[in-house]
Amino acid sequence: MDSIELITSGFEEQGYVCNEKIATAIYLAAKLEKPLLVEGPPGVGKTELAKTAARAWDISLVRLQCYEGLDESKALYDWKYTKQLLYTQLLKEQLSDVLGESTGFKDSMARLHSLSDTFYSQQFLEPRPLLRAMHEQDGSVLLIDEIDKADFEFESLLLEILSDYQVSIPEIGTISALKIPFVVLTSNDTRDISDALKRRCIHLHIPLPDQALEERIVLERVPEIDELLRQKLVRFVQALRNLDLKKTPAISETIDWAKSLLLLNAGSLEYDLVINTLNVLLKFEEDIENAKSNLPSMLKIAEACEDKSVKIS
Repeated sequence: MDSIELITSGFEEQGYVCNEKIATAIYLAAKLEKPLLVEGPPGVGKTELAKTAARAWDISLVRLQCYEGLDESKALYDWKYTKQLLYTQLLKEQLSDVLGESTGFKDSMARLHSLSDTFYSQQFLEPRPLLRAMHEQDGSVLLIDEIDKADFEFESLLLEILSDYQVSIPEIGTISALKIPFVVLTSNDTRDISDALKRRCIHLHIPLPDQALEERIVLERVPEIDELLRQKLVRFVQALRNLDLKKTPAISETIDWAKSLLLLNAGSLEYDLVINTLNVLLKFEEDIENAKSNLPSMLKIAEACEDKSVKIS
């Protein structure tokens, strides 16, 4: 985290192609101790960014997957009710020892009252991902994945944590982070994130890559594939994204397709081979049918790279 260049090289060592824009956002978020809000279409590497950061910096990754109805008992903390119940049974069995030499009702109540806070102490606290990340002594990467799937109420819960890196628990008080985690929030742009949450974050948008960047990514993730075939398949995917599709193939699908072609010992993009593997790239049957009807023209675009080869070192 000492420089943008070190972040770029460190991420690439972990197989993540990190351009200057991404590396700068990571550097600033880390140095300013602010969350990084990463937005963009599914499959462009938002979640992988957080995973790579944890590997590159050799710290633990704590992941919170968001969904509708997520609340603090699943995200922040809960109580160990079973242990509390066992404690109650133990207290009943040891009641005479607890009361000791107390005289009268008021004295007995005072002794019992002095023990009541034990039920809601940290030994009975069950930390969930948000609190667990703050308890990591060596620091952590806290991934709050797909925040746009959670409710607006959950965003309000995050405000204190992401502003001051502390949690207010009514029964205990305020718990501060042992070491401030590097927080990554991801969003697939399915809804707008509140202004209050965005103000607390460094914003980064990762779009679908251009041809040159996508070739670099495929080279990094599937280095065994033939160079010319890599160029052809990337050009094909780039052309495919220009169609009117329900779900545009993302980088993750390009990588899966490259791995599939490698497994099938493909030497080129033959018509039948592409037909039989379109389901790796496309997830809806109507998209596959759309691609089939445009297949000859897209294969021509892919084959054009034999004359306009892009060399990637």
